[in-house]
Amino acid sequence: MISHNQLSLADIFSDCKEKFETDKYQFLSLLENTINLDEFIPTSFYNHFYASTGRPRKYYLHSMLWALLLQRIFSIPTDTLLIIFLKYSKELRDFCGFDKVPDGSKFTRFKQDFLLDLQSMFDTLVDVTEPICQRIDEFKASMTIFDTSGIEAFVTENNPKYANRIIKQLKAFKKVHGLDDSYDPYKAAYKSMPSHSSANQQIKQLYINGHFCYVYKFGMITNGLGIVRDISFYNKAFLEAHPDIIVDKKSDSPDEDKSLYDAKAVIPVLKDFFEKHPLINPKTFLGDAAFDSCTIYKSLLQDIKFEKAYIPLNHRSKIQNEQCPINENGIPCCPHDHSLPMKSEGTAKRKNGLVRFKFCCPKVKWVRQENKKYKRQCYCENPCTDSSCGRMFYIYPEKDLRAYPGTLRGTDEWDETYKIRCVVEQSINHFKESFCIASRKTQNEKTLHADLLLGGITQLITVVLADKIYKHEYIRSLKPLIA
Repeated sequence: MISHNQLSLADIFSDCKEKFETDKYQFLSLLENTINLDEFIPTSFYNHFYASTGRPRKYYLHSMLWALLLQRIFSIPTDTLLIIFLKYSKELRDFCGFDKVPDGSKFTRFKQDFLLDLQSMFDTLVDVTEPICQRIDEFKASMTIFDTSGIEAFVTENNPKYANRIIKQLKAFKKVHGLDDSYDPYKAAYKSMPSHSSANQQIKQLYINGHFCYVYKFGMITNGLGIVRDISFYNKAFLEAHPDIIVDKKSDSPDEDKSLYDAKAVIPVLKDFFEKHPLINPKTFLGDAAFDSCTIYKSLLQDIKFEKAYIPLNHRSKIQNEQCPINENGIPCCPHDHSLPMKSEGTAKRKNGLVRFKFCCPKVKWVRQENKKYKRQCYCENPCTDSSCGRMFYIYPEKDLRAYPGTLRGTDEWDETYKIRCVVEQSINHFKESFCIASRKTQNEKTLHADLLLGGITQLITVVLADKIYKHEYIRSLKPLIA
């Protein structure tokens, strides 16, 4: 039988302390020799931090930034534990430039007082890393992927007992009254719960990863490499600037309500992003089925000027074409057999610059003629046209952007490209878990917003470091260099 030893906090701290003093000293030297924060800190940040306050600053800007960035690189979950590591690791203190370790309130006030400056630094790094991403993989760097999520706040409603108590009561109600299966206690619980926390109206109810929670909502844009390009924190100021994205809870389906909210948010977020970064011109948008809306396709392809939009069709709404029969992916079908899709013969650009898709009969073959040229020949037993070349259909995407968003659904190109969309979910999970944002014990909106931005800054500095040491496989995480 294997015996189990209870680990104490002292044992865990001793192990972590040993790792900092042995394994990571070389890594700190690499950071010191490779990354110069002066290249990324805006002048306005310096001016704000060192503005005259009547007393000199006890801690330098570089010191505070490096401490908070190392916290995320090393996945230190709390400011309290960060302070302990700084106190007991001389290498960390020397690297950050601390003669005396700040207390927890210093780090908290730094995040809250310089939130806008952290946003400015993040935006600067986005522009700095864009050429690097283009050099690594131009195809994936030209993609824009958007998704939303939330950071759970430290409030009573996020205690599992809160939701479980309501669900248990509604299950008992169903049993006592003999209700059939059409009554779903979980949906009823969602509808009966308040739409926001009693502690703060900005902490909204959301359904994430199969459970109810109360969160600060945010949206994230990444490219196809999974590198963050923009973070939008849906606080009061943001929502006042974009009143159209507010969607009140109005159904008993949490998934549907979240989809409505995402659909309202995507276009304002993208427009804000491109206004801040006019030199970034991605060609392809990837999103989930929540964005399957004619209005969104029009905005993406005609207003924002994306060339292609990879968005799955919402199963509740099918596509139709009055000119020819089509399948669920919008591919024209044989008029006599709707289960038989027609063959694509590629695209052609018209004189006006718009693209046209061409399809021919699936039973057509190219036959070599006596003059050594090839000609289409239809071998259908029941032809639907007198033409020897067989039936042809031409699709004009601008007439139905939802059915044909610059590309064809159900093709190998669609399947292979859409697989890349998962990188935005991986990045959000990386921010929450590796950068320890999900476990923050706070209700403060500014602190959580700053934590998100610091996570973004950390990832972008990771890209710069990986590029300078010519190891692009580390652009999303430096953990292999630390281990």
